[in-house]
Amino acid sequence: MILTTTATIAGYRLVETKGMVRGSTIRAKHVGKDIIAGLRTLVGGEIKEYTKMMAESREEATQRMISAAEELGANAVIEIRFSTAMIMSNSSEILAYGTAVVIEKE
Repeated sequence: MILTTTATIAGYRLVETKGMVRGSTIRAKHVGKDIIAGLRTLVGGEIKEYTKMMAESREEATQRMISAAEELGANAVIEIRFSTAMIMSNSSEILAYGTAVVIEKE
């Protein structure tokens, strides 16, 4: 599966557009990580616990998007985007979406 944020892929031609695909996950903060994050905000710096959680969330959303594309018979997803939204005070959604397509080498 080829994934790209662009509308075209060098060396390939678009044969068929299958449609929009998406994958999402909703994650809640862990109380223990919240305490550590709160302490880090006092001294500054990266909040590594949240960085790791968001990276894992993006990966899970991407995998779900790929599964949706495969179900449609696509071999690539173009124009991929990510979005995040707060669902409630302690949780957020990560959404990965793009256009599932069939491509062939030129």
